[in-house]
Amino acid sequence: MSKVLIGYSACPLTRAAFEAQGHDVWTCDLLPARDNSPKHYQCDVWEVLGMDWDMAVLHPMCTFMNVASSWALKDPDFGRYPGVGYHQRLEPETLRGAERRAAQAADIENFKRLLAMPYPVAIENPAPSSLNTAVRPPDQVVNPFQFGDDARKGTGFWLTKGLPLLEIDPAMYVEPRLVCENKHTFAYGSSRCPDCGSERYLPRWDNQTDAGQNRLSPGAKRWLDRSHTYPGIAAAMGGQWGVWLNS
Repeated sequence: MSKVLIGYSACPLTRAAFEAQGHDVWTCDLLPARDNSPKHYQCDVWEVLGMDWDMAVLHPMCTFMNVASSWALKDPDFGRYPGVGYHQRLEPETLRGAERRAAQAADIENFKRLLAMPYPVAIENPAPSSLNTAVRPPDQVVNPFQFGDDARKGTGFWLTKGLPLLEIDPAMYVEPRLVCENKHTFAYGSSRCPDCGSERYLPRWDNQTDAGQNRLSPGAKRWLDRSHTYPGIAAAMGGQWGVWLNS
């Protein structure tokens, strides 16, 4: 039996998947455990990372790393957009410019420290990411639809100490709907839109609008909703890496 930490996480899914392989598993987050489990540290993850772990799966915040909001790292051009400074309005509490660059630099250093832990570590963050150039590209990029969930979310894994890539079972693939250039929706496997005959179309999974954006509405808890680990990926991590730990 190995001792496993699921850090920056209050979600029980990955913990349960590793426990199914016979391991002693703990989560750690600033938030309370979502299932009220006693096997949860509610604290800064660095308070427990130095303990005697055999492996850790870590989900550090990606707010300042994601490519979609990298424009906010630039200094606002108030001459071009008076009173706004960017191509869209920001919430008053949103860091921008020099403050955001400083926060990103701190997160990059934190990420490097996580990679340097003395036991095997899998760090999950969205892909693509600023980490690709600031640190190194992920060892693997997967999506929930490859593990049985009807969702698209590019998920990068940075692995250390010989931790293997997750194996992908083609039988778990979830087919998307297809949306043509004229916004008609039709079934996966068709070569052209049955409504207009267009051969120009894109795949869309259930968590996406027809235009490709995530369906989650903007709001104070959007980051928390987006941070949830999909069940299929959680099962794969616990099932495969849990077996690897036992080998």
